[in-house]
Amino acid sequence: MAKIGRPTDYSEELANKICAEITTGKSLTTVLKAEEMPGHTAVFSWLSKYPKFAENYARACRERTETLVEMGFDIANDARNDFMEDEYMKGKTPGYQLNGENIQRSKLRVDYIKWYAARMLPKKYGDKLDVTSEGEKLEGLIIIKDKDGA
Repeated sequence: MAKIGRPTDYSEELANKICAEITTGKSLTTVLKAEEMPGHTAVFSWLSKYPKFAENYARACRERTETLVEMGFDIANDARNDFMEDEYMKGKTPGYQLNGENIQRSKLRVDYIKWYAARMLPKKYGDKLDVTSEGEKLEGLIIIKDKDGA
């Protein structure tokens, strides 16, 4: 009898397919929407049971971050649909109107990518703190407590 429903048994082939899809910039939720894919519960179970899959999944998530950053360049530079044709003055003069919705959506997408990248790869994309003073390293503050804890 054929199995009904999503797969729950681990296979290296399926695990590799999940990681390959994530690397292209897709979320795990999007990848798992396909009928041949397992559910979230199975995947999270596999992550704890199979160290090689957990390692490959972590690598795929880092690579997804790099893919999303590259996609961010394209989103930021894509001016298509930033203006809509507008029949200015009831058809007498053709003109264009700013498409604020498209611009705001693009801004939201780029801002999310920046936020995500800063958290997934903080050493590369996180905010840098300047711990120097005119090129000189600042010394840390040393606090010495007496015997009474004061």
